[in-house]
Amino acid sequence: MKTDRAPISFTVNGASVSVSAAPMRRLSSVLRDDLRLTGTKVGCDAGDCGACTVLLGGEPVCACLLPMASVEGASIRTVEGLGGRDLSALQASFLAHGAAQCGFCTPGLLVTATALLEREPRPSEQQVQDALGGVLCRCTGYRKIVEAVMEAWHFMLPPSLDFRMPPAGSAVGASPIRLDGIPKVIGSERFGGDSFPADALSVLVIRSPHHRAAFSFGDLDAYVAGNAGIVAVFTAGDIPGINSFGVIPPFADQPALAESETRFRGEAVALVACEGWAARDLDVTSFPITWRELPAALEPATSQAQGAVLVHANRPDNLLTRGLVERGEPESALAQAACVVSSSMQTSYVEHAYIEPEAGYALMDSDTLTIAACTQAPHLDRDDTARILGLAVEKVRILPTATGGGFGSKIDVSLQPLIGLVALKTGRPAALAYSRTESMASTTKRHPAAMKATIGANADGTIRGMVFDGEFNTGAYASFGPTVANRVPVHASGPYATPHYRAIARAIHTNGPVSGAFRGFGVPQATLMQETLLDQLADKLGLDRLQIRLKNALRNGSETVTGQRLDTGVGIGDCLEALSLRWTRALAEADAFNAANGKFKRGVGIASCWYGCGNTSLPNPSTIKLGISPEGKVVLHQGAVDIGQGANTVIAQIAADALGLPLGDFVLRSADTAVTPDAGKTSASRQTYVSGKAAEKSAKALRDGILRFANVSAKASLQLLPGGLLLVHEGGERRRIDLTLLEVDKDGLVFAAEESYDPPTTTLDAKGQGKPYAVYGYGAQIAELEVDMRLGTVKLIKITAAHDVGRAINPLLAEGQIEGGIAQGIGMALMEEYIPGRTENLHDYLIPTIGDVPPIETILVEVPDPEGPFGAKGLGEHVLIPTAPAILNAIRHAIGVAITKVPATPSRILAAIEEARR
Repeated sequence: MKTDRAPISFTVNGASVSVSAAPMRRLSSVLRDDLRLTGTKVGCDAGDCGACTVLLGGEPVCACLLPMASVEGASIRTVEGLGGRDLSALQASFLAHGAAQCGFCTPGLLVTATALLEREPRPSEQQVQDALGGVLCRCTGYRKIVEAVMEAWHFMLPPSLDFRMPPAGSAVGASPIRLDGIPKVIGSERFGGDSFPADALSVLVIRSPHHRAAFSFGDLDAYVAGNAGIVAVFTAGDIPGINSFGVIPPFADQPALAESETRFRGEAVALVACEGWAARDLDVTSFPITWRELPAALEPATSQAQGAVLVHANRPDNLLTRGLVERGEPESALAQAACVVSSSMQTSYVEHAYIEPEAGYALMDSDTLTIAACTQAPHLDRDDTARILGLAVEKVRILPTATGGGFGSKIDVSLQPLIGLVALKTGRPAALAYSRTESMASTTKRHPAAMKATIGANADGTIRGMVFDGEFNTGAYASFGPTVANRVPVHASGPYATPHYRAIARAIHTNGPVSGAFRGFGVPQATLMQETLLDQLADKLGLDRLQIRLKNALRNGSETVTGQRLDTGVGIGDCLEALSLRWTRALAEADAFNAANGKFKRGVGIASCWYGCGNTSLPNPSTIKLGISPEGKVVLHQGAVDIGQGANTVIAQIAADALGLPLGDFVLRSADTAVTPDAGKTSASRQTYVSGKAAEKSAKALRDGILRFANVSAKASLQLLPGGLLLVHEGGERRRIDLTLLEVDKDGLVFAAEESYDPPTTTLDAKGQGKPYAVYGYGAQIAELEVDMRLGTVKLIKITAAHDVGRAINPLLAEGQIEGGIAQGIGMALMEEYIPGRTENLHDYLIPTIGDVPPIETILVEVPDPEGPFGAKGLGEHVLIPTAPAILNAIRHAIGVAITKVPATPSRILAAIEEARR
């Protein structure tokens, strides 16, 4: 092992430092581990993501690629050094524009943009895109980042920032600076890998290099004895509890460590616990394990072939589960339709590609196992970890760190039981940060789908019936496969009245990566099928593509394909109407362009969507606690994990107006399974709606309790003053309550209320009839693009997005969600295709960069739903859903032929063009 170290002196943020380090050690490691400047993030260790960017002599460089030997005498500047005691103008601009969401990539962006602004204080959009092209962001869609950099000069001389804190009663509908924003821009936010205890053991995971394999271990004791610094090795035999986890308990089937056979490439089989210094140079390829590769089925067609080996012995035909929705007589309706169209669509694995790989640490606190890690579902993590490790639930505490993006994959447990096992067995803290390759190989993906559908309509375009059939590759383990299989049939009709309908979705096991939750739970795939087919129907009937959608759009009083009557809050028609003017203009511009051009053809596409907020016909509760402290602050026990979407701020805004106190009086007590109530997982567009509703109820209960204590009516107003004074105003009279004299509860609160909300749904019957969701969100988007007819490349010109949010609790954050979702939809449509063993890094797996996302015009449609807090609906999922089909419809409009497999890469587009010419 390489242990040569040498003193290396340099300056960091103006201060002279000297460290003893190996010459080839990465600067990023020294900054983070030795100097504790954890604002410099590590997302790939390969120079692909740019999260670790620092300034070397004023120039941006990736610290993960910079060996310490090249740093001697150099001047380094990190995000911690950008603003000094105050925010820099750029940091203030990022906050004002909502340019930081999860915040993990933010330091790299800020550092890189600082170098640009020092050269060019008022850069053009192209200059910003050129400068920031090497820094990836998965949350924002980049547009607000571009705006923030271009407008940073407004915050100069001296830097100033209006936090836009609304007065009492005005929080809902305002866009204050996000409550957790400042740590994101100054580098002090603590993500999973930022606070490892100094004495923590490093944990390395031994993973399968094969899609399916049997394995056996050699002499593990000799391996430990023969490698300095290794403390212990752990295998499945060391797990004291039930070696199985899963987000849906009846389907839980995935071992924390495989026992005798691995079912997918990247599956964990053993842990090596060693001292931190040993982990840097340990070569795990020498680990004593023998692999015997076995035949693997990577596609559903193979895994369902006669005689195929079962991935799980208790699941015949490798069928995990099937979902069905059936209404009316679809075959008869199609037979009687004036026009019928049929088509098919294939989609690929899509990687979540959050810039923060999984990371966290575990330690024993007396007899309680405490785990601090990035997650979307702390209570699910607690329950799974306790079961695996044979502990009582109350003896496991999950402390979510800041989470650098999730999009669904960080709902499933990953490293929590692994580091928990090491801490439990050794009694020492245990830390683990996945490498980029490890993260991509071992975590869940979007389900690949093979779908076919038929739609029939009357001559005037009124839809009579539809049938849909889809196979969804759920991979080696269940994860959210049952959720996808059950959600897809409900949504595959699109937001349209479809009186005769049948949709079937099957989740099929293969030896591919585990497919789980990814922003939409299968609905984006189904919408690709349905919306591209609807365009073909419109063209065959000679109808306008927007108008056929508007004609069939669900309205108040409509019944869905599950028989659910939607009495109020149906906003899809409003979304389509909001796009009509841009649609007409875009079509005219495309016609004029195409008449004058041959090499390039312009296309305009449209697509709609709907999305049920929360779980499908299952309990879906959230609980929120709210209280007043003796110091006169409103304490929000906010157990809903904010992964960048803004839940911390939005839920506080809802609570503020329901309570009748200004948002500035609030302090957050973030998720902690030992303290905060369970607000459910951050997924399925449920937090603003479900946890927001719980917060609204809790705030109203708290207000009622205070008014009863003061013996005043519901018309009274509240006011908190410094020093722990609460004033209650009514009819010109003022009652004064000294909070410091009141008794506190176990959480240190003098007034408190805790309320829950569970959406009113019903189970679906054998034909999928019932009320699967209480609230739906709606949206529609227009994509404008150009196709190079010789190369097959696509240039996006503009996306116009209209989304019904019910009530925009925070318009700026809503816009950020829409733009970020669109960027992910662009990736799904044009470039993203995960291939196990081939695209396990951010160099070979492409996600949109800052230059790939065109201008986005966002239209916030507000059709309130009385079930939501202040009429609000969920937003996080359906912002992504229409983007890819709108792009595919625009490509078809440009080239005259449909693309039936995504991503629509240049080779696939060229093949379609050539096929059409034959």
